[in-house]
Amino acid sequence: MRAVQVTEFGSFEKASVAEVADPVGAPGQVVIEVHAAPLNFVDLLVIGGKYQFLPPLPFTPGKGPAGIVRSLGQGVTNVAIGDRVLAMAEAGGYAQLCAVDAKSCYRLPDKMSFPEAAASSLVYDTSWFGLRERARLREGETVVVLGASGGVGLASVQLAKAMGARVLGAIANMDKAQMVRGAGADEIIDLSAPDLHENLRAQVYACNGGKGADIVLDMLGGDFFDAAVRALAWCGRLVVIGFAAGRIPSLKMNYVLVKNIEVSGLQVSDYRKRMPARVADCYAEVFGLFESGKLKALPFETLLLDDFKTGLNKIEQRQTAGRIVLLPRA
Repeated sequence: MRAVQVTEFGSFEKASVAEVADPVGAPGQVVIEVHAAPLNFVDLLVIGGKYQFLPPLPFTPGKGPAGIVRSLGQGVTNVAIGDRVLAMAEAGGYAQLCAVDAKSCYRLPDKMSFPEAAASSLVYDTSWFGLRERARLREGETVVVLGASGGVGLASVQLAKAMGARVLGAIANMDKAQMVRGAGADEIIDLSAPDLHENLRAQVYACNGGKGADIVLDMLGGDFFDAAVRALAWCGRLVVIGFAAGRIPSLKMNYVLVKNIEVSGLQVSDYRKRMPARVADCYAEVFGLFESGKLKALPFETLLLDDFKTGLNKIEQRQTAGRIVLLPRA
């Protein structure tokens, strides 16, 4: 089969497409014929050797491919050959075939294409666990999504809206405001405004009837985190999902005490390893909302396997408008 190969950690420019042996499913695994695989920011971290879970070299990157089950390892009963699935692999997606734990495979709705599934991969489950599990969203609450124009951000806007929240989409590039509103944001917060430390809170209060936000989902960190903590309501909850802005922030705990706020973290890969039944709950709700029309696949563009560097460069340079999906068999 053809697959992207990483032989040393570092720049993705050193990776290349090569002919490698077809994977064989171990007991409890299935082999997926990959029809679509998302490019993710986290892939840059894995290839660069900067992620918390690193596969042994050499390896094929790529989390969350979508395709058809082609063979079953010993003991697999939850899926069958020919099933269309989203396979939440931790690596291996940038290839024509991928071996993955069968318990990490979820049957796709009939209406969902492979590229749509790949565009939804690793973003809807992240936003679902942020909203349902960590923030414990209740209908009618106000959610601020920091970095709302990114993959997880757009998914969070859609999902929070589908769950009955009032959603404020916070973005630094106002050219993307229409896209974020199209995902369901009730109001737009301008993260490029001067004096963000004061201004973010003022914007949230102005958009929310003079009150702070019940929930903040933070994909950015840095100065945006510092400002967002001040924009929380009494008993508000802030969920740390990433540090795309670069700086890992710190927090004075007296502020947490005085406002009775909660700050929690989300590493969604741990849920896949520790609580697979909860992940199944996640996809049951997400796919159900898709079938009912309350969710839609995120905007995406497609690339051939040989063009993976072009896609990763766009992600690194923040030049994307939605998701980028590889088509390994095209």
